[in-house]
Amino acid sequence: MTAEDDSGYRWVALSNTTAAVFMSALDGSIVIISLPAIFRGIGLDPLAAQNIGYLLWMIMGYRLVQAVAVTTLGRLGDMFGRVRIYNAGFAVFTVASILLSFDPFHASGAAIWLIVWRLLQALGGSMLTGNSAAILTDAFPADRRGFALGLNQVAALAGQLSGLVLGGLLAAWDWRAVFWVNVPIGLFFTVWAYRKLRDNGERHPGKIDWWGNATFAIGLSAILIAITIGLQPYDGHTMGWGNPVVIGLLVTGLLLLIAFVGIERGVAEPMIELSLFRIRAFTAGNLAALCASLAQGGLQFVLIIWLQGIWLPLRGYDYADTPLWAGIFMLPLTCGFFVAGPLTGMLSDRFGARGFATVGMVLFGSSFIGLLFLPIVFPYWAFALLIALIGIGTGMFAAPNTSSIMGSVPARHRGVASGMRATFQNSGTALSIGVFFSLMIVGLSANLPTTMSTGLQDQGVPATVADNVANLPPVASLFSALLGVNPIDHLLADSGVLTTLRADQVQTLTGHEFFPGLLSGPFHDGLVIVFVVSILLSVCAAVASLLRGAPHRLEPVVESATSTAR
Repeated sequence: MTAEDDSGYRWVALSNTTAAVFMSALDGSIVIISLPAIFRGIGLDPLAAQNIGYLLWMIMGYRLVQAVAVTTLGRLGDMFGRVRIYNAGFAVFTVASILLSFDPFHASGAAIWLIVWRLLQALGGSMLTGNSAAILTDAFPADRRGFALGLNQVAALAGQLSGLVLGGLLAAWDWRAVFWVNVPIGLFFTVWAYRKLRDNGERHPGKIDWWGNATFAIGLSAILIAITIGLQPYDGHTMGWGNPVVIGLLVTGLLLLIAFVGIERGVAEPMIELSLFRIRAFTAGNLAALCASLAQGGLQFVLIIWLQGIWLPLRGYDYADTPLWAGIFMLPLTCGFFVAGPLTGMLSDRFGARGFATVGMVLFGSSFIGLLFLPIVFPYWAFALLIALIGIGTGMFAAPNTSSIMGSVPARHRGVASGMRATFQNSGTALSIGVFFSLMIVGLSANLPTTMSTGLQDQGVPATVADNVANLPPVASLFSALLGVNPIDHLLADSGVLTTLRADQVQTLTGHEFFPGLLSGPFHDGLVIVFVVSILLSVCAAVASLLRGAPHRLEPVVESATSTAR
């Protein structure tokens, strides 16, 4: 093969894998913004207590599968060909999108249909993301990998943030359109991937580690399912962490993961190559990625809640329009990432990853210090500046860190290394959502019931009705803000109280400012907790990044490991 042909293939691999990670990330967020329209379309009340589980599984199910499946699929890529598994992922993702858009049921049956096929869609996305970094690492030389992987990382975040805007636009037309949009893109890139991509990496056929796969998948699933159930009210408590089912799942999951480590140490062909953790850059990079994902995974939800549930309504925006505008007002974050991601990816090829990744996490954590000092009704320029700093910090970290991880392993293990990297990242994101939601609910539950009861009574609502509404699970208020819904009209409708109040009282209760005004104080209490935790996790990520070793030592280690494997 000529150098020109090789160079041409690199751009084929880069463009196809970039489209894949963009589409997979897009679908992780497009549904979040579209949830109000989806629930209206299938005839299900998202704020009813019995439906909170459906709402959570719509959000968490996709993340759960991606966290559990990518390592196994990366290992299968090493065994049977990374491009083969990757190509199948495009087909699975596209088929699932078609099935999602033709939901034949209504209400709870329709919600279950969507959740099941979302899980299949996430499996297809995992086949793509679990092998895309390995395909790029195979295609690009060491001095160009940072740029290629950096552009891939930019596409992933761009997909997440584009989904917020695109979901708002498509859901205003038809909720099924959020799934239709994947179909033509998926069909085109499925055909293109089958025709143009080739397996030019090392392939190492072997036996599948069934016991390792089973204990890892079931163990991690049990923990993530426990977190999802733990966010729901239980036995009069605001959350379900005391639920025996949650405790049982957590204990079972931890025991299975401990058993998984023991199994991997004893089998000849393990699912996860534990020997990779002897590579300093690999271990430090993945630890940094886990801490960074924990710090930023739930950030998207917190900022959306802040904008949709409080800031935009208090600025006079209609609740129906807040999902779209929330996505638009978060564009500085995307722009910051677009600037920093490819640039630091290219520079890290020359100067090493440690400095860029470490400074990126310092900037990321510093932005949260700034957010702590913002008032709830902030001047937008200050918010835009701080979230742009978040984007720059994330971009400075993500691309060099990924390049460092993938460049540190022998060529034969690139598929499993790509899957392990994605597992750390996706697990951190899923855990972060659960942790951030829990912290926000704790903050809300301390003061929101009293604040809401007093506010309702001040507007003429009888004390008994006000207390009943105020003592509903805080998670319902949190999801109201996430969905851009004013719940006061909804919560008071069944009581008939609104028909007995004066017109000005009804207008106040159901207007733009009443619920956001009540929510703002308790929400800020939760916000402080969340941001402090994010700052601490950012510091941990920066320290882990420093531990990866000196930049000039990285490439010789890579080449030595690779040549030894060959």
